[in-house]
Amino acid sequence: MAAETHPKNGNWTIASIREALAARRISARELASEFFARIAARNPELNAYLALSPERAYAQADRIDLAIANGESLPALAALPLAIKDVLSTRGVVTTCGSRMLENYRPPYDATAVERLEHAGAMVLGKTNCDEFAMGGSNENSAYGPVRNPVAPDRVPGGSSGGSAAAVAAGLAVAALGTDTGGSIRQPGSFCGIPGMMPTYGRVSRYGLIAFASSLDRIGPFAATVRDAAAVFSVIAGHDPLDSTCADMPVPDYVKALEQPVRGLRIGIPTDYFGAGLDPAVKEKIEAGIALLERLGCRRVPLSMPHTDYAVATYYLIATAEASSNLARYDGVRYGLRVPGSTLMDMYRKTRGRGFGPEVKRRIMLGTYALSAGYYDAYYLKAQKVRALIARDFAKAFEQADVIVTPTSPVPAFRLGERTHDPLAMYLADIYTVTGSLAGVPGISVPSGKTREGLPVGLQIFGPAFGEARMLQLAHAFERAGGAEV
Repeated sequence: MAAETHPKNGNWTIASIREALAARRISARELASEFFARIAARNPELNAYLALSPERAYAQADRIDLAIANGESLPALAALPLAIKDVLSTRGVVTTCGSRMLENYRPPYDATAVERLEHAGAMVLGKTNCDEFAMGGSNENSAYGPVRNPVAPDRVPGGSSGGSAAAVAAGLAVAALGTDTGGSIRQPGSFCGIPGMMPTYGRVSRYGLIAFASSLDRIGPFAATVRDAAAVFSVIAGHDPLDSTCADMPVPDYVKALEQPVRGLRIGIPTDYFGAGLDPAVKEKIEAGIALLERLGCRRVPLSMPHTDYAVATYYLIATAEASSNLARYDGVRYGLRVPGSTLMDMYRKTRGRGFGPEVKRRIMLGTYALSAGYYDAYYLKAQKVRALIARDFAKAFEQADVIVTPTSPVPAFRLGERTHDPLAMYLADIYTVTGSLAGVPGISVPSGKTREGLPVGLQIFGPAFGEARMLQLAHAFERAGGAEV
């Protein structure tokens, strides 16, 4: 195979796949076989995939190869090896949400995002491991075992979309879909050293996404490059009549926008994100990343976002309350796991006791408490008011800056088991990501160097609502200028 087919890291990109297919250096079926061989070799160690869908992938590969043989034009993502987080519905393919509650569930339909990607030519390789019902920041809450970080297998890949991040970082997929509720795409992207993007709430249809917190959940891409993330995002973005929260707005050409110059862009740096709790090694790399952006001609603008300190508490009240409501449907009656009992209440108790893991039970209890009579005003309603204040912080910040730049995580990837017995420490690791989630704005994490231990650090870029084009433009310029090596 010609040397230009693969980039330096040995992984394929959308462009190199398209070039190789057009030149007949590889067929789509051969490409699918290559990736299933990679998965067979590496997945037993990483546990990134929970289920594979070779029949589906090879059927798509054969359609692509037939189109090439007939001289037809190729779709935008022709033969893209794609992984799907196991909270997104895939027709006929087991979709467990990382839980025993849905261990045998096979959806009768595809999520809109999955359907659009297949229509664009992508090959769905399989479903990736995740924290149970997307609840977790380390991917250690899966009922099917933790995922290991391919950069450092003794460490977590981040969560909840850790399986998707690990699959891309290890070269077991060229791109993957994850979901982000409070950082579940951006933090794994940071820990695994790849771009991970959360779109604006309402930009991508949530139809077919099995809900955790409906006002926060978003679907977004992982990829080895910002350009590939933009290409995948371009396909999944846009109005969907099946999702009432999906915005009916035109979709720009995000890939074309990447080439716009960044000189003169105002980058807002919130001082509130650089205080106590930020690991010195992470701070060093983020400051080096900001310095690189300044060398590219961007202008630093200091910001104050005073309600940042309340973000974690606000997020975990709202998210757990919505989880309590959404997960009430798993009762052993309609679908999913059913454990027989002597009475109806006994059946409920046994089903939910066996079907849900400790973290899901913890969040259901917290959310139910926050919504209960006598506590609703004191907790849930107050949290919604603070959420509005956090959104106002972002609105004011975007009056002064074009984008906001922060660390993605206060720490690099931590060791497996290090925080499992300290939920509060786990939750506090979300301090820099939950703010954008509560405000509804888009964010992306891009690699910004490594610590002395060789652990990746992520630089987070927020854009204003539906301002993904500018956010991606800056992320691409940072990547191209060597941001991963600062």
